Amino acid sequence: MDLIPDSWLDRIPLPWLSTLIAALAAVLFTLLVRWLGLTVLKRIARRMLLAQQLISKARPPSLWLMPLLALQSVWTSAPDDLPMINSVRHVNGLLVVIAFTWLGLRCVAAVADTIAIRNPLDIEDNLTARRIQTQVRVLVRCLNVVVILFGSGLVLMSFPAVRQVGTSLLASAGLAGLAAGFAAKPVLGNLIAGLQIAISQPIRLDDVVIVEGEWGRIEEITGSYVVVKIWDERRLVVPLTYFIEKPFQNWTRSASSLIGSVFLWVDYSLPLDVLRDQVKRICAEIPHLWDGRVCVLQVTDTSEKSMQLRILLSSLDSSRNWDARCHMRERLITFINHEFPQCLPQLRAELQTKTVRPDAHQPVKTDDVERQPPV
Repeated sequence: MDLIPDSWLDRIPLPWLSTLIAALAAVLFTLLVRWLGLTVLKRIARRMLLAQQLISKARPPSLWLMPLLALQSVWTSAPDDLPMINSVRHVNGLLVVIAFTWLGLRCVAAVADTIAIRNPLDIEDNLTARRIQTQVRVLVRCLNVVVILFGSGLVLMSFPAVRQVGTSLLASAGLAGLAAGFAAKPVLGNLIAGLQIAISQPIRLDDVVIVEGEWGRIEEITGSYVVVKIWDERRLVVPLTYFIEKPFQNWTRSASSLIGSVFLWVDYSLPLDVLRDQVKRICAEIPHLWDGRVCVLQVTDTSEKSMQLRILLSSLDSSRNWDARCHMRERLITFINHEFPQCLPQLRAELQTKTVRPDAHQPVKTDDVERQPPV
């Protein structure tokens, strides 16, 4: 009687043992080739940004894909009469498809990152960069959907039962397709709207827009909605179809420069030439806010009590223009209040005397009309 317990290797059939040894050798050889290939490619791609991004992104999926391909070749060359060899081949094939899908997604991300690095948004004039990055982000999401659908289709088609179900569904695809079309109308509408935005670009990343009466910047464009970052740190989530079907304001459609206005109501006695010189001095004091293009004072409206002044001044972007308008308004109010306080809007009244005839036996009275304080 043999008292020595059997090794786990003795329980494996001889054909399977040789196949496992061959599989182990193939995996080790593939990993060695992968390491050498990555080392050589890194040195070659030192000055090529796209190649660097592809190597960096493809490293995790290649760690699984290359050994799986080696194992698939071993399982394919193994004898067909091995126990469970067909199931092993099927599972390994599914893993290969999943690894290829992962690799495709990573390659698409590498291309998107390369374009983003070459077109940064943190520059002064980023109109071209915003246009390119908007197109890339929308198209990348569409490509990701295509890659995932293609990989999922290959995985499902590897199951005979699913193929039969698919055949039966195609036979009755008329009514089902109509129902699915109505059910998927919002999804398909947003998908088509996303393609339209990527091509025609009514909005881009970091665009300044007025949506639903809110001022904000385009922070994110996804496959179904757009996130607008409002000035007070709130987020407005808007469907993609909104920017195709409804009007909105885009303050940075062709350029980021903007002309802003400041309105003041003053008395008719205010000397406009003096105030016009003061406006020019205020603009010269804020070169970081005023771009030097427009600095104008105009009388735009009048009433029976006062006149309306409009000051136009330009800036490189809307944020600077807002600060410039606030600064101009504060300085002008201070200047007028200090130099010409009587020229602020005010209500006028006249003093009249009323004389009564002596035969009325009434003393002469004078009715004073009180002067109302300036408004």
